[in-house]
Amino acid sequence: MNNEEQELINKCSDQDPKAQQMLYQKYSPVLFGLCLRYAPSREVAEDILQEAFIKIFAAVKDFKGDGSFEGWLKRITINTAITSYHQNLKHRHLADVDDYADTLPAEEPNFGSQEFTHDELIGVVNSLPDGYRIVFNMFVVEGFKHREIAEMLGIDINTSKTQFMRARQVVIRKLNKLKKIGD
Repeated sequence: MNNEEQELINKCSDQDPKAQQMLYQKYSPVLFGLCLRYAPSREVAEDILQEAFIKIFAAVKDFKGDGSFEGWLKRITINTAITSYHQNLKHRHLADVDDYADTLPAEEPNFGSQEFTHDELIGVVNSLPDGYRIVFNMFVVEGFKHREIAEMLGIDINTSKTQFMRARQVVIRKLNKLKKIGD
């Protein structure tokens, strides 16, 4: 961590509004992208980001400097997104894992040299049911282990593994469909 970043953290610890604004401007684009991966809509992602920054500003004085500051910010944001997911479960129509079992491919696809754009890949991942999308993002994008995912989401480790496997299969099916449309 450089001196400039440490000074910004110190000022935010003292609740300096200008420093808080600088911190927000510096990190909100990255953290918002993270929120978008976990939220069912842009509006919910904005709410998660706002809640995450409230937590960040309240806890910045507790940052010990163990690891990167950005990693610490991301962890708070991911935890906020997971909390939001749990709080809003009762308001969402959840797709049962078995609802997608018949749509899964029997074997692995061969994409050959087919490449997909960033927007196509993100679109496919974002179209997954909430449980699939969250586990998929936590495992593939964030690099969490299934044990960690299970603990954070309050699910069984085998549920995490199954959700990931089925999410992966749905992603493959949808990418195959995109490939056929593009041919």
